[in-house]
Amino acid sequence: MNTLSAPENLTRNVLIGMGLGVLVASIFYYSPNLVPQTLSLGIEKYIFNLGGQIFKNLLMLVVVPLVFFSLVSGISSLSNMVKLGSIATKTIGLYLLTTAIAVSLALFFGWALDLSGSTGEVVPYTPPPGDSSLYGTVLRIFPNNMFGAFIENNMLGIVFISILFGIALNLTDDLTDGLSKSFERFNIVFLKIVLLIMSLAPIGVFCLMGSYVMDKGVDIFGDLAEYVLILIFVLFFHLIFTYSLILKFLANLNPITFFKKMRNVALFAFSTSSSAATIPVTLKTVTDDLGVKKDVSSFVVPVGATINMDGTAIMQGLATMFIASTVGVDLTLVQYGQIVMLAIVTSIGTAAVPSAGTVTLALILGSVGLPLDAIGLILAVDRILDMIRTAVNVCGDAAVSCIVGKSENEFNQEVFDSKN
Repeated sequence: MNTLSAPENLTRNVLIGMGLGVLVASIFYYSPNLVPQTLSLGIEKYIFNLGGQIFKNLLMLVVVPLVFFSLVSGISSLSNMVKLGSIATKTIGLYLLTTAIAVSLALFFGWALDLSGSTGEVVPYTPPPGDSSLYGTVLRIFPNNMFGAFIENNMLGIVFISILFGIALNLTDDLTDGLSKSFERFNIVFLKIVLLIMSLAPIGVFCLMGSYVMDKGVDIFGDLAEYVLILIFVLFFHLIFTYSLILKFLANLNPITFFKKMRNVALFAFSTSSSAATIPVTLKTVTDDLGVKKDVSSFVVPVGATINMDGTAIMQGLATMFIASTVGVDLTLVQYGQIVMLAIVTSIGTAAVPSAGTVTLALILGSVGLPLDAIGLILAVDRILDMIRTAVNVCGDAAVSCIVGKSENEFNQEVFDSKN
């Protein structure tokens, strides 16, 4: 077996882990009299919470070095630096296009299905500190301290530093006695670390799902049922139809084959709620299973985890409509256009971590004159919805990788069509 192959039966084992996590945690949550409260709290804290956090920490542990080494090795190996500009232009253009489609679909279906607001109490909400403005987003791309960007996990800054370093290494490779080869070797080492962590995925997912259910239960509906159901519908509609169409018409690729090979990645994204934590798994799948050459995948995937937030844009569009209806505000056509533009811009600045979209949602609400307190209404159900949104986001990263790879002749059709 290839030393860089994924663990066997990973999908089956992860699904079993998810199911067992929900089942075991549900017993504790809905039957509190079966076990002493002290034991129940201990299991929640030291098994579910601690185990889930350790698994997420292990994934996040390799994100920054893997993004850095994969981008640097990919760019430094390009024989023609003009190609980098072509790849970057197509990548960013496609990401912005799919985000615009995503938020437009959200607003259309919210209007067509007559999304109504909540009649419940508006829970006070205080946005966390941090600059989510366009100014702050642009400034984060250009950090004043290289090591500070890595320490602060500033993905926009890390991508910029990696691109700059890769270009410089490409132009000086003959002067450094082929130093780029060393970065390629480091990249392989970190990919292997990811595969080792992936072997723990069923246990990690068991703990993550158990932690959520022990805290919230499985009843996520109630007064927010309409919002939840419409949001899930739009997320799946965008995932299945939008990505299928762009794969078929822009790259002439079979969407069914694509989705079959993306199942492990989608499960990982669902369980971690973090595009950044899923980067290693996405990179390996896009390169080894979908046939995108490393020159393209090593750029498109890390950039996508930073700026491609289709699922978040859908949430922001529907949440804005939901909150407007809740407080009795009729949005105008101009305000709908405002929401589309802001959802595209803020998706670029949204961190690739769990529930970061609620931070930038505050910016959109403020721009159309809606109260920030109303965000508290959707926080109760945001965790499970965030898991689905992240799965949509990473599938979008992979779809754009395939399209860009095909257009740049950096794509292996035989690998894509192969059964594995």
